[in-house]
Amino acid sequence: MRDDIFTQLRNDIIKGVLTPGMPLRELQLAERFGVSRTPVRDALSRLEDSGLAVRVNRGLEVRGLDPEQVIQVYDLRILLEVEAAGEAAQNRSLSDILSLEAFLERDKSLSDPTDRQLIETNLEFHGAVWKSTNNPILIDLLERLMTHMVHAPTSTLSVEGRQKQALSEHAQLIEAISNRDVEAAREIAKIHFTTARRIRLELLRKAAIKEATREQI
Repeated sequence: MRDDIFTQLRNDIIKGVLTPGMPLRELQLAERFGVSRTPVRDALSRLEDSGLAVRVNRGLEVRGLDPEQVIQVYDLRILLEVEAAGEAAQNRSLSDILSLEAFLERDKSLSDPTDRQLIETNLEFHGAVWKSTNNPILIDLLERLMTHMVHAPTSTLSVEGRQKQALSEHAQLIEAISNRDVEAAREIAKIHFTTARRIRLELLRKAAIKEATREQI
C-alpha cells in the first residue's frame, strides 16, 4: 500500500495533476486512498527524499519550478533518449512497433487537448519507446530522471505548432525504429528533445520576465 500511494502521487506530480505549490496534507490523502495516515506519511516522506515535495511551515507541498534544474534534466534526457532511440531500433519487437503506432494514431486524433493530456500522452508514447529498448537499466534511469522534472503549467507541446511538429517527429522515429535504422533513430531523438529544451528555455525566460514585471507593479 505504501508503494502504491507513493507511485500514484509521484505519477500525479510528474503528469501535472498535482501542480507546484499544491499542499500535500496527510488527512486529505488518507481519505482519498481510504487508508490510515501512517502509509500516507511514509509515502510523503519518500516524495520529500526524492525531491518532489518540499517542507513548508509544518507541512509539505509539491516542489516548485527550479529553472536551472529543469534545464539540467533536459540536458541529461537528451543523452538518454538518444541512446534509448538507438537501442529501440536494435531491439524492438513487432509488438513494440504496433504499440508505438497505436499511440501515434491516438495522439493524432486528440481534439483541443489540455496541457495535462499532452503531458500524459507524450509520456506514454516515450515510455513505449523506452520499453522497446529491452534495457531495464536504461528504462530505470529514464524513469528516475523524470522524478526530477516537475512540469511547468504550460507544456512545450502547447506552443503554437509544436504538437503537430512533434507528432511528425514521432512518426519519423517510429519509421526509423521499425527499419532498425539506429543512426536515424538517434538523430531524430536528438532533434526532438533539443527542440523541446529550446522551447522550455524560452517559456522559462518569459515566465521570469512576467514575474519580474509583477513585482514592479
